[in-house]
Amino acid sequence: MTFTHPALLGLLVVPALLVWRIWRRGAGRLVLPLDFAPQRGGRVLRLLVDSAETLLPALAAVAIVIAAGPTRTGQPRTRRALTNIEFCVDVSGSMGAPFGDGTCYDAAMAAIDQFLGAREGDAFGLTFFGSSVLHWAPLTTDTSALRCALPFMRPDRVPPWFGGTEIGMALLAAADVLDRREEGDRAIVLISDGYSGDLDGDNPARVVRALRDKRVVLWTIHVGGGEIPAAVVDIAGGTDGGAFAASDPGTLREVFTRIDGLQRTRMVTTAAETVDDFVPWSAGGLGLLALATAAGLGLRYTPW
Repeated sequence: MTFTHPALLGLLVVPALLVWRIWRRGAGRLVLPLDFAPQRGGRVLRLLVDSAETLLPALAAVAIVIAAGPTRTGQPRTRRALTNIEFCVDVSGSMGAPFGDGTCYDAAMAAIDQFLGAREGDAFGLTFFGSSVLHWAPLTTDTSALRCALPFMRPDRVPPWFGGTEIGMALLAAADVLDRREEGDRAIVLISDGYSGDLDGDNPARVVRALRDKRVVLWTIHVGGGEIPAAVVDIAGGTDGGAFAASDPGTLREVFTRIDGLQRTRMVTTAAETVDDFVPWSAGGLGLLALATAAGLGLRYTPW
């Protein structure tokens, strides 16, 4: 046991002296209120009365200990390790193509909204990209900014310079955002429907090296028809992630569910914390107070 204010424990010498005085004084007399009629007190009765008088100094000692702030070391706990997930959503013109009851963009944002509810406690960021990159929402555990983004970055509303698709540029920009976070795992969820012109030659290998250096795992979802670009598949595999195709909104939601299972949450053990330990001392003090109150009704030296 430790104390927040250990210096106060020095005051315990006061109740200790009071107890010493009670038990070291001469034999007392318990007398009837009659003049010149002393009566010899018994040893048992004196023991009971001295014990009763000791209760108040003991109560003072308990008060001093409580004032000193007793503490103890609590049990180590486990908590959910944070995962930082950056969504990279393609807003090029092709993402406005029909997809289910809406567009590819609509289905992607609806699936993201469902995914946010399943990963409560993680930190999420949102990046829109085409031929340029826009970091819409920083990494945060407050997901309201992501859920409110749907009306603002629809493919039919974005500026003309977002018209193309440059996945490599978007992945490097998202990795830079994740690299600023010191705590937790890092992952990118890429949603696109097209081929990227900036992933020719050895550019995929360069992107893989950048992501691995920053400890980022890539999960990519190709919406709509057609094959997943080979370069994107290679990048995802190079980061120990995966690539998935979604041909309809139902499949898209299933893909997000599968990513949720693959991007596992970890539990970490936190260091034991120091916590207050007032309960046993307070309970003991209340018990002493009750006994002292009861003893004051009869177990005390008379004033005459």
